[in-house]
Amino acid sequence: MKKPINHIYLIVLLSVLSSAAPMGTDTYLPSIPEIAKSFGVSIDKIELSLSIFLIGFSVGQIFGGPISDRYGRRVSSIFGLLGFALFSFIIIFITNIYELWIFRFLEAFFGGIVVVNAAAAVRDRFHGAEAAKVFSLIGIVRSLAPLLAPAIGAAIIHFFNWEAVFIFLTLYALIVTFFVYKDLPESYTYIKQNIFESYKIVLSHKTAMKAMLTLGFSFGGFFIIIAKTSFIYIEHFGISTDYFPFFFGINFIFLIIMIKVNINLLKKYEDLLLVKTAILVQILVGLIFILLQKDIHLVTIMILIASYMCMMPFIFGNCMALALEFFPKNAGVASGVIGVLQFGLGAIISSVALSFHNNTFLPIALSITIISIISFLIIRTYK
Repeated sequence: MKKPINHIYLIVLLSVLSSAAPMGTDTYLPSIPEIAKSFGVSIDKIELSLSIFLIGFSVGQIFGGPISDRYGRRVSSIFGLLGFALFSFIIIFITNIYELWIFRFLEAFFGGIVVVNAAAAVRDRFHGAEAAKVFSLIGIVRSLAPLLAPAIGAAIIHFFNWEAVFIFLTLYALIVTFFVYKDLPESYTYIKQNIFESYKIVLSHKTAMKAMLTLGFSFGGFFIIIAKTSFIYIEHFGISTDYFPFFFGINFIFLIIMIKVNINLLKKYEDLLLVKTAILVQILVGLIFILLQKDIHLVTIMILIASYMCMMPFIFGNCMALALEFFPKNAGVASGVIGVLQFGLGAIISSVALSFHNNTFLPIALSITIISIISFLIIRTYK
């Protein structure tokens, strides 16, 4: 009989599974100029592959949910990881930009299949406030990926060609596959159900959809902040690119701290209350940002950005738990819908907001304030 998996080890393993997107994108970022030079194209053509990756990642979650519910979390994870490894390896041998777009999409597609299993596996084992705590713990480990992945990618590019980044991603996926095969016990209960019926059940659940939409809109605000950090620090304040990782990374350090705070607060308060309070704080931060945006100082904007992002742990983990609580038999499909809304809706919202870019901070301040207000209006009617 297989030995029961250690609780902390399980959380780490599920965190690694849910880190497919940041590992696939952030490790790749430092190599973009070299790839553009290698193919003789402009950088924006290579940057387009990031958007293509997010599209593939969203589509993969649509298919990954039903696969997870039908064949199990373990088998689905292994299938997705092997596909991710295969197309990461194929990219090493590409010869033009079009092949990069195609194989990055396919790589991301299988990454999407992988990631739905982490949330579904948590739903299989934990419920209510306990599930919210586990999602928050997973968030701590997963938040390390955006900090570590660019450094790993930069180190690889320093010593090797850009192809080495995809060798790393191939090995990463294969190593994770080994540990999933070896240590991840199956947790789902198979129930024969039509795929379309499963999606109908999830999409027609009004209460759960409110939590999912809140998560999607909040992720849009998160994307806006991430996308505009280079403009804020490098272009506007003239920060050297050598010091940019500090200004970028400090937000994730505070974010990790607040994940721990969220876990402690869940012992006394309901997850729904924490979500509402966090969004109200974001609205307040946005309003202050609007008032101060004309003559704002570097330290002030660092505090505002950190304050806004620090509220994300209270929204992400808790909204995930609130949404999945209703789907004990369709956790995979529900996880896929959450992923599509989180990345798809988040990307669309942030793209629209970013299209109003000018050389001031007003579009940023207005965007995150409006998004936070919409999020609060949605979640306030939960239940």
